[in-house]
Amino acid sequence: MPATPQATWWPRSLTTPRLHLRPVEPGDVPAHSRMWTDAEVRRHLGGPVDAEVVRARERLCVGAPGLLSIVRRADDEVLGSVLVQPDARDGRTEVSYQLLPEHWGHGYAREAVTAVADWAPVAAPGRDLVAVTQEANTRSRRLLEALGATLAERFVEFGRAQALYRLPASPR
Repeated sequence: MPATPQATWWPRSLTTPRLHLRPVEPGDVPAHSRMWTDAEVRRHLGGPVDAEVVRARERLCVGAPGLLSIVRRADDEVLGSVLVQPDARDGRTEVSYQLLPEHWGHGYAREAVTAVADWAPVAAPGRDLVAVTQEANTRSRRLLEALGATLAERFVEFGRAQALYRLPASPR
């Protein structure tokens, strides 16, 4: 199946009861930079990103297709990000997410991933929606399983055991 044309699926904003997921804006860049360099956030993502890579990402992240800032509607604070990548894994659409540590445990990731999973079939019709996490990342694995995702594959990537989950089209 050919890649979904960017114009038909991006830019996109999604709204949930507590969150606004929107393309990255210039004012969001410091929060994204912090996620890329925070040791806790990056514990299961290969560690903090090198300063040169961070500078490049800072230049490229504003409006980048598929990258959404997770923003709390009550105060417009950037809590984290969600990335949607059609054709990322053998024609499957991959969703990845990260939140700053002070926002863990409040259900924000669940709310954001649910919104993306509800929308993703429109962005990439007929494609499986998957998420990959390190097997050691029990918090992320519990979240995916709570959303109804099923473990589809295990493999080693970047020197670590990974788990690929298939998300239902509309997890609840």
